[in-house]
Amino acid sequence: MLDKMDLHTHTIMSGHAYSTRNEMIKAAEEKGLEIYAITEHAPAMPGSCHNMYFMNYKALPRTYNNMTVLYGVELNILDYAGRVDLPKSLLKEMDLTLASIHVPCYVSGTMEENTNAYVEAMKNPYINIIAHPDDGRFPINYEMLVKAAKEYHVILEVNNASLAPGSFRGDPREQYKEMLQLCMDYEVPIVMNSDAHVEAQVGEHGFAQEVLDLAGFPEELVVNYHREILKEYINRGTLL
Repeated sequence: MLDKMDLHTHTIMSGHAYSTRNEMIKAAEEKGLEIYAITEHAPAMPGSCHNMYFMNYKALPRTYNNMTVLYGVELNILDYAGRVDLPKSLLKEMDLTLASIHVPCYVSGTMEENTNAYVEAMKNPYINIIAHPDDGRFPINYEMLVKAAKEYHVILEVNNASLAPGSFRGDPREQYKEMLQLCMDYEVPIVMNSDAHVEAQVGEHGFAQEVLDLAGFPEELVVNYHREILKEYINRGTLL
């Protein structure tokens, strides 16, 4: 089936990415994407955007020729209680939101503490996707993660950048093997995202697709193939 979307990318505004908004959007169109999202890092990430940047997303057009362009944020999960670095009052205005754990913003705890951080974050009604829950430096209970995603109506990501050779997250294939089997068991949807930090990476999901193929993951649970699934999960599904 046609991979129609990429929902996790960054521009120069994230502080450690290298292409502009226009360059990233043009690359997405050239890849033939139907839905493309820019999700800048939230303020706790060193060098990233101030709250005001996200508050002004309303100024940006949501279409580019025939492509839908969404604007959101990759939140930082800050602690074992699942706190994130933007308030709900601002998150509810985002087209979509991702939440993830990053080394500069979170100190790894026990498996129970790390899992609780994800689960508590998913209770936030404006968090739509958990990004790269694959980093071996932050061990988690995948069954609890997947069950919480089912309960709180959250998509789980298979991150192409994590799977690329030389990834600083190590080799997460075993983590994804376990997570994907549980997603099949509990019928939880996943999304393949590039996590692009430069225009050449936009829409690149080859490593993620390989992992899905090896797992025998069903196409009906892959958001990339189904606009109607995404519409049910994101904050502003009316844009689709």
